Amino acid sequence: MTELNETALNELVGRVLGDLGGAVSVPLVRIGDALDLYKTLKEIGPSTADEFADAAGCSPRYVREWLAAQAASGYVRYENGRFSLTPEQAFVFAEPDSPVNLIGAFDTAAAMAENQPKVQAAFKTGRGVAWGDQAGCMFCAVARLFRPGYVNALVQDWLPAMDGVVDKLKAGATVADVGCGHGLSTILMAQAFPHSRFTGYDFHPDSIAAATAHARSHDLANVRFEVGRAQDFNGRDFDLITCFDCLHDMGDPKAAATHIRQALKHDGTWMVVEPMAGDKLEDNINPVGRLYYSASTMICIPTSLAQETGLALGAQAGEKRLAEVIRSGGFTRVRRAAETPLNMVLEAT
Repeated sequence: MTELNETALNELVGRVLGDLGGAVSVPLVRIGDALDLYKTLKEIGPSTADEFADAAGCSPRYVREWLAAQAASGYVRYENGRFSLTPEQAFVFAEPDSPVNLIGAFDTAAAMAENQPKVQAAFKTGRGVAWGDQAGCMFCAVARLFRPGYVNALVQDWLPAMDGVVDKLKAGATVADVGCGHGLSTILMAQAFPHSRFTGYDFHPDSIAAATAHARSHDLANVRFEVGRAQDFNGRDFDLITCFDCLHDMGDPKAAATHIRQALKHDGTWMVVEPMAGDKLEDNINPVGRLYYSASTMICIPTSLAQETGLALGAQAGEKRLAEVIRSGGFTRVRRAAETPLNMVLEAT
């Protein structure tokens, strides 16, 4: 038997125990969100468990245990018999428009766990798991996961990083948001640039229905949604085409790149937002890479393999591979225009 390095073993066990603590926190965080427990705690301030349970309209015994678990996780503060949220904890759990609100990540983790049987079977067959066939409301969870980044960066930073694009949008441009999902990115742009016209396309009918309802709730006249695939959606002569966190999920991203080039005006721009990643595995052995490789295994690879050629780029394809795919469609210039810890923003012309 190989001799064990006790120090290395203890370090590994410690990491795994930390991971397990995070894993078992997933349902508790989602309960806290669903029952507005974080919101209530933020509003009432430091309180005993019984005071908080009364304010939340929940059973005191359940609430006491929930609060204890949250305090042990460092998700709420416990001091002198009272529980509260620090400003930082509130920023993560109780403020929907915060750039670091992570509730959507817990929803996605739950959907990934529920999806295990289907993906596990695909490991043996090599087949995919279609986006609409994945367990739970995967597309709802993913929409919520990406929302904070889009709300805080899309109009403020990403579009201004594109050469000349904002001027076109202010004057009145024609825009296609391909792979729009629930349409959050499309609607944010439509709200910011009322003189431009926006069409969101997605191959998933339920997502298009949700996006259409979302647009109606905002009473927007300059946005519409259609079911359409990236490689053959309707429309031509767009000034701007956008793809948010979806190019790597496509079955045939090269065909998509070709069609997008043909659908753009000669001086049009393709904005591609993708997960942050280095070009080599060694570059991605870090917390962000860990999250994205796991999500890619459970969501992105199965989704791509369920389509056409199933190129299966994966969420950590890296800028070099993405640029190759983009250029294969006829684009001659690709540059990284902006970035965040979680995303890279590529401009193609």
